[in-house]
Amino acid sequence: MDWGENDVQTMAGRRDHPLRIGLTGGIASGKSTVAECFARLGVPVIDTDQLARAVVEPAQPALAAVAAAFGPDLLAPGGRLNRAKMRARIFADPDARTRLEAILHPRIRNATLAAAQAAGGHYQLIVVPLLFESGFDALVDRVLVVDCPEELQRERLAERDGETPDSIARILAAQLPRGERLARADDVISNDGKLGELHDAVADLHHRYLDLARIN
Repeated sequence: MDWGENDVQTMAGRRDHPLRIGLTGGIASGKSTVAECFARLGVPVIDTDQLARAVVEPAQPALAAVAAAFGPDLLAPGGRLNRAKMRARIFADPDARTRLEAILHPRIRNATLAAAQAAGGHYQLIVVPLLFESGFDALVDRVLVVDCPEELQRERLAERDGETPDSIARILAAQLPRGERLARADDVISNDGKLGELHDAVADLHHRYLDLARIN
């Protein structure tokens, strides 16, 4: 989606914060690789996966709430959340996923906004794997989707995480369909394994985002 200068000025006029770019994409699409490329260019990167881990550290209220909702068997020795068990539970039970999100998403949202406020920069990259599914797209000014063919996602999940075909199918089914995700994107980066082209695409977008941010 191409924006004209008038559109960008309207967007910039509404902002009281640095331009926020929401980075998302299907699982194993290469979001972390793209985020690292932007970080090397000096862009502040806020990773909501890291924030999600922080809010369920031992002694955090969210961890106690998760244990109360799902049972203490989801805690590993030492009192930390057993992520493998929790992940298996929510992919097998959509209701469990909804209950977990009700506990965690408000806390992650608040942590994300606090991190964004502290980060500064001409523009910021906020990495949210389930950006649209969680409603976190409301926090950003523009959405960048990292895309790759679904078959490549399946190959990466099998090789990287050792997932089975059944577990891969469940994981993909829990995410927004690829076509809908692309239709809602403002910008798209294709990550089909050609690293040089990926770096070039990030560099091009970096300059464009700087231009958009400077209009404010």
